[in-house]
Amino acid sequence: MVLLNKHSPGISKKAREIALPARVVRSQKGFTNLKYQVGCSPIFGIDNPEENQQFRGVVFYIPHFYNEYNTMINKVFFTVFFLGLSFPVLSQVKIGGSSPTPNATAVLELESTSKGLLPPRLTLAERDAISAPATGLIIFNTSTNCLQVQMGSSSSPNWKCMGSEGCSSSTLTVTHTAGAVAPVTKTVTYQLVTTDYSGATKCWIAQNLGADHPATSSWDATEASAGWFWQFNLPQGYKHDGTTRTPNTTWISYISQNSDWTAANDPCGLLLGTGWRMPTVSELGTVGTKFTNLSTAYNGLLKLHAGGALTNTNGSWIMAGFAGVIWMASQQTLEYSSTLYIDNFAIGTGNGNKAGALPVRCLKD
Repeated sequence: MVLLNKHSPGISKKAREIALPARVVRSQKGFTNLKYQVGCSPIFGIDNPEENQQFRGVVFYIPHFYNEYNTMINKVFFTVFFLGLSFPVLSQVKIGGSSPTPNATAVLELESTSKGLLPPRLTLAERDAISAPATGLIIFNTSTNCLQVQMGSSSSPNWKCMGSEGCSSSTLTVTHTAGAVAPVTKTVTYQLVTTDYSGATKCWIAQNLGADHPATSSWDATEASAGWFWQFNLPQGYKHDGTTRTPNTTWISYISQNSDWTAANDPCGLLLGTGWRMPTVSELGTVGTKFTNLSTAYNGLLKLHAGGALTNTNGSWIMAGFAGVIWMASQQTLEYSSTLYIDNFAIGTGNGNKAGALPVRCLKD
């Protein structure tokens, strides 16, 4: 709705002369009487709408004036009263400031030297309850204390904190050398994604550590997608092609220790560099709450899949193509540690024998 007064630019001389402050008085027959009254604000009309196209969209127009002062006007024509939701409106809006003209490149301009813009404030759960959020949607996440923009699609949202570094690039190429951590020598280009699946915006690798590439399906059972396997809190990684384990050393079938995964043994930092680490039970556990099963987990940004595990008894490769089990950096007991377990029916925090070897996912703060 556009409200005009006699000082508004673009008003013709005739309209300016009669644009005394006015108010509408509702009678039993409706809005039929209009009285001039000193001290009230603005009239609701212009003299010639054809000559004042920039002011189209007023609530009603008064075509006949019988008296310029205190005489009651007998005819008031509400030309667009009930059509107010469909008539043309201004394409640009300026709020605040000394000039009413918005910046030529902006559809909406806000100007103030003492106040700010307050976007909707939502918790993480409330944000995730938004159905099919549009790309570019902006909210303030009160759980992570950051202004977030939805950078993904409506079917696969990817909320990113504005001003947060996240991933500085979309890939990370690393040459691994066989030794005390990497089982073989090869160059891997890791796909990187920025997401707050863990409850805060982090940079993640979108494939298992040591994998040639992200999984090609939720049931991908290939060695190239499975990556390498680690026993809990031990730096040595293992490759398994379905027949042979590398290195084919004597298998440690029992581990009992009172420790979380230490930074000195963390394969993420050892193989990817400073800042990279394994996720905690809280972080990877929160990731698990974003999905319902293997299919939905694979369709997410991290491309989680059924990469299987190596048994604690002899290090043979099992469950490939049926379930995925990924280490968390936190232990449960002397012999067991927390894991993220995924299959076709469920996803959630489980426990794994420390002597078993599982894939690893890495993140960077």
